[in-house]
Amino acid sequence: MKATQLWFTEDQTPGYKVQWRLREVLHTEQTPFQELAIVDTYDFGKALLLDGIIQVTEKDHFIYNEMITHIPLSAHPNPRRVLIIGGGDGGALRECLKYETVERVDMVEIDEQVVANCEKYLPEIASEFRNPRARLIFEDGLKYIKTVQGEYDVVIVDSSDPVGPAVQLFERPFYEDVARALKDDGLMVCQSESPFFNIDVLRKVVTALRDLFPVVRPYLAVIPTYPSGLWSFTLASKKVDPLAVPRERLKARDTQYYNPDMFYGAFVLPEMVKRAIE
Repeated sequence: MKATQLWFTEDQTPGYKVQWRLREVLHTEQTPFQELAIVDTYDFGKALLLDGIIQVTEKDHFIYNEMITHIPLSAHPNPRRVLIIGGGDGGALRECLKYETVERVDMVEIDEQVVANCEKYLPEIASEFRNPRARLIFEDGLKYIKTVQGEYDVVIVDSSDPVGPAVQLFERPFYEDVARALKDDGLMVCQSESPFFNIDVLRKVVTALRDLFPVVRPYLAVIPTYPSGLWSFTLASKKVDPLAVPRERLKARDTQYYNPDMFYGAFVLPEMVKRAIE
């Protein structure tokens, strides 16, 4: 389907919508889990939509994927086993595999069609699914995490927004399972929504993680395609404090957004966020 005046409207909040002009709708389908679409936008290139919400675009995918991976993998002194829950577009997987110490990345994605379509339409992002160090597991992450204990150095929760079944990925019982799945010096990171529109979600995540981990550090990045542009992640660690990581251990690995200065700077929080989580 092609049209010169084809627009997609994303309802980001009850009072805030964003419109994207499309060159073409490349693919649509109803998977067993969600409505999936691949579209080609004028300003952000091709994009993955799930249930009417843009998940990733060619233009700015690197910001989210670099910040959800390089921060925890740089903080951990020797990341060898990594688990990604979600991440079906493959961007987080690609970034994790840039680390020479990483022996295996397990990616648990509930919807096999997300992987198949991203590999077909977004090959720049989904470029490492066939890497021998990658293991794809098509299963519910909530169920999988209950089956492992003390296995991972880093767990990355690359989830969609807290709507429907994904709500459970933002709650304490799930974080308890993640803590059990980590090794004694392990750490985790999750995306924790917009601190501008969803400060209650960030506060809930930080509060739950503080009950389970001695070190909890929210951090921020600017991602143009996401609501408000300002986005939060939260790192929780059993031992390592990212603010104490020596600079000489940090280096950029073929990145476009992340660098050693960004590692420390991301943890500098605006006053509104500091007050909300205190």
